[in-house]
Amino acid sequence: MTYSNHVARGIELPSRSDNDYSLQLSRWFLLPIGAWPQINGDATRVKRLISHMHVCVCTFLVAIVMVPCLLYVLLEEKDFEIKINVMGPLSHWIMGTINYFLLLARSDDIRECVLHMETDWRFVQKIEDREIMMRQAKIGRFVSGFCALFMQSGTLLFVLVKSISTVVVVVGNETVSMHPMVCPIYTKFIDTRFSPANEIMIVAEWVSCFIVNSVTVGACSLDTVFAVHAYGQLNMLYSWLNELVSESKGNEDAEQRLAIIVEHHLRVLSFISRMETVMRYICLVELLGCTMNMCLVAYYFITNMDSFDKAKIMSYVIIYLSMAFNIFILCYIGEVLTEQCKNVGEKTYMINWYKLPHKTALGLILVIARSNNVIKMTAGKLFHLSIATFGDVSNTYVAFITRTILIKILKKIIHTLEFIEIFINVPMLVVVLCLLFLLSLKKKISDF
Repeated sequence: MTYSNHVARGIELPSRSDNDYSLQLSRWFLLPIGAWPQINGDATRVKRLISHMHVCVCTFLVAIVMVPCLLYVLLEEKDFEIKINVMGPLSHWIMGTINYFLLLARSDDIRECVLHMETDWRFVQKIEDREIMMRQAKIGRFVSGFCALFMQSGTLLFVLVKSISTVVVVVGNETVSMHPMVCPIYTKFIDTRFSPANEIMIVAEWVSCFIVNSVTVGACSLDTVFAVHAYGQLNMLYSWLNELVSESKGNEDAEQRLAIIVEHHLRVLSFISRMETVMRYICLVELLGCTMNMCLVAYYFITNMDSFDKAKIMSYVIIYLSMAFNIFILCYIGEVLTEQCKNVGEKTYMINWYKLPHKTALGLILVIARSNNVIKMTAGKLFHLSIATFGDVSNTYVAFITRTILIKILKKIIHTLEFIEIFINVPMLVVVLCLLFLLSLKKKISDF
């Protein structure tokens, strides 16, 4: 009896709605930016054309902000401090663009993962198994919503606060009031100091920010949903292993159940392997980019403490928390899936296998042997996503914060010394010498 025949004997529950429920938030995040794959393979040419146009529009809206800002940093701006202030938002746009094209390039693999999940939901065997899957789906939705709330609110708040303020600039002999942009534009490309170009580019920046945020949120949401689904499937496998001894009736029934367990185990591992293929380079971009941006946000926070702009400080805190949360989730998912895959072999060893028929018990060696070859979640095949990796990122951030604070303290000390040096001129020097003379004279009188 094959896996599909076995599961078909169970209660076929409403699968499409359950699968839609688990993937709903991911679809909401990726559909507006054209990154959600066409699940139905028989999509018409018109739908494909609309999808391509959708992607082109989103790419244009991101590029019209990112490319001129990059030119501004490389060719126009000479002040290093201003370049550092622009590098944070610019890197966020670059990360979003790279991940956007990675999602589009892996759309076929994403579609296969979605169809794999739909098949698992369609052929769920027992009410208890469905409850396990539904519990994991709720966890995935919660994490996805939490990630979206922090990323969208923090970044959009930062962009809105800066763009609704006004600054006065001097252009030739004319004084102009304008709305500053988070990503300044190269003036030879578009001069945003004048209206209506300023207002048009501000709106384009808002839309572009929403697109790159949706890319990041959608990628993390997909990773989370796929991971919790695999986690639920492995939990189901554990329960099937326990039932292998308690509910088997005769040699033939035990062998059939073991065949189903082995086939399901390989099916889950193939899903995890495909998931790792989809997410490995996206995770690399997120890991490196978020680590750098966390350091930049900390720098902005420290340098803006003197002015203490509440809206800016709040947006910095939210952005930092969202990036730290993204890295933690990616590393935690990698750690949990690795441990769950290892635990299959341990669970197999811990059941009462000695009560099984001899040939069936020998078949468990296949499960144990396959469990020893663990599929590790990686970031570009360079870093193993684990709690230890998150600890390394945290150590890097803390070291950067410490150095930044020390540099700021040293700058204040140097500034204070320069301030004192201004007043130590010749008259001041005469006064100091007179005071020293009087103190020495007083000491001599007291000694006398």
